[in-house]
Amino acid sequence: MTASTPVGMPRPAELLTTLGLPAGDLRELPDSPGRFPDGAQYRVEIPSVEGPECLAAVLAAAQTFDVPVTRVSQGTGVGLLTGAELHEMAAMAASAEVEVSLFARPCAGWDASAMARSSAGLVLAPAARGQDQVAAVLDEILRAAEYGFRSVLIADLGVLSVFGRLRSAGHLPPDMQAKVSVMLPAANPESAQVLEDLGADSLNLPTDLTLAQIAAIRAAVDIPLDVYVEAPDNIGGFVRHYELPTLVQVAAPVHIKFGLRNAPDVYPAGTHLQATTVALCHERVRRARLGLDLLARHRPAARGSTPRDDGAKLRVPVPTSPA
Repeated sequence: MTASTPVGMPRPAELLTTLGLPAGDLRELPDSPGRFPDGAQYRVEIPSVEGPECLAAVLAAAQTFDVPVTRVSQGTGVGLLTGAELHEMAAMAASAEVEVSLFARPCAGWDASAMARSSAGLVLAPAARGQDQVAAVLDEILRAAEYGFRSVLIADLGVLSVFGRLRSAGHLPPDMQAKVSVMLPAANPESAQVLEDLGADSLNLPTDLTLAQIAAIRAAVDIPLDVYVEAPDNIGGFVRHYELPTLVQVAAPVHIKFGLRNAPDVYPAGTHLQATTVALCHERVRRARLGLDLLARHRPAARGSTPRDDGAKLRVPVPTSPA
């Protein structure tokens, strides 16, 4: 007697659809109906804006190159900025009506972790190592909120869960945003759903996903996606400006991020690297101009957000002066 496949056994793709997930990567590249609150399909984000001087450089370059920067993000962490620097950044961003997302650290890679420095253990590097470190990351989140920031960058699953629960309980401002870092990879639709359910408001995708893979993730979650159009060397080094027209089509609402290939890794940044970080920020905005020009040529109807638009509902800092 020979064994046979039971009649009627569902295929994996069919099982995935019963869970409300795409059956596979969406190679047909469907138009995304999602939009930001102002009706825009995309927003421009400049990453690695490490302090007040870098933010000033981004805002100046945005005027020079006519780039509608709506969000900047930082990677060094809240804890390596002085109170005066935090206050200056919050005030500057509020005046320009631009979001600022500060990284909430520390992490295993900056700690005494041996695994985080091993070839097979690099996956641990962005994580909060132990509960003391979770408390330290939470301290940075609370400090950011105290200075009026309304967005933090999170790279640990447990920290994201804590953030979501504390916000729901009223211990964080209700408009405080959790921006998930590229270092907490959402490489498939189900992972993206888990992060959204835990409280993510904005989801940074791995830099090497195809447009079909990004489209499948968009079909599974409603929150904005953050996608590197140009990625730093240490997370892939891709220069994918040419995909911008289709990216905006399939991923909206999407933050298009302009990192910089062939640039040094400056984390953790500080005054010793200020000239370098400022120059890198200027070039990132210039790269954004190149990307937007390409987008205008190939998808002229694509709509982007601009600062100072009342309908954009940006998470702009609310400057305070904590004791």
